[in-house]
Amino acid sequence: MTGPIIVGVDGSITAEKAAEAARDLARALDAPLHVMCAFERDRTEVMGSGSDTWIMSDAETAVGIAKNVALGLEAPGLTVTYSAGRGKPAEALVAEAERLAAHMIVVGNRRMQGLGRVLGSVASSVAHNAPCDVYIVKTVGE
Repeated sequence: MTGPIIVGVDGSITAEKAAEAARDLARALDAPLHVMCAFERDRTEVMGSGSDTWIMSDAETAVGIAKNVALGLEAPGLTVTYSAGRGKPAEALVAEAERLAAHMIVVGNRRMQGLGRVLGSVASSVAHNAPCDVYIVKTVGE
């Protein structure tokens, strides 16, 4: 196997289920796993008051989410990396898959039912635009 399996996360429970499925696939296929979180714009906020202030950006938040998920997926013999990508989730996942020459993208099925189906979902957009195989995990509707 050449490229990694990429999973998109956003801090939600459904994304966590997709990440666990991606970990299981990566272990079964002896492939590296790459965890990615997208952010649409790099907005920066100053938090706190007085001398107790800190600066938080969307990019830092996305990196933090990806890192936390990646750390939770570590397993013996499995290489896990993480990143954050700027753009809408589907576009960022496809771009990262191209950049890393991914073997597969794993996403959850959130927003693939009801009104979400009409408005579009990350899974549907990724499936139509990915440069590699896509595995859609049943994370909702169980």
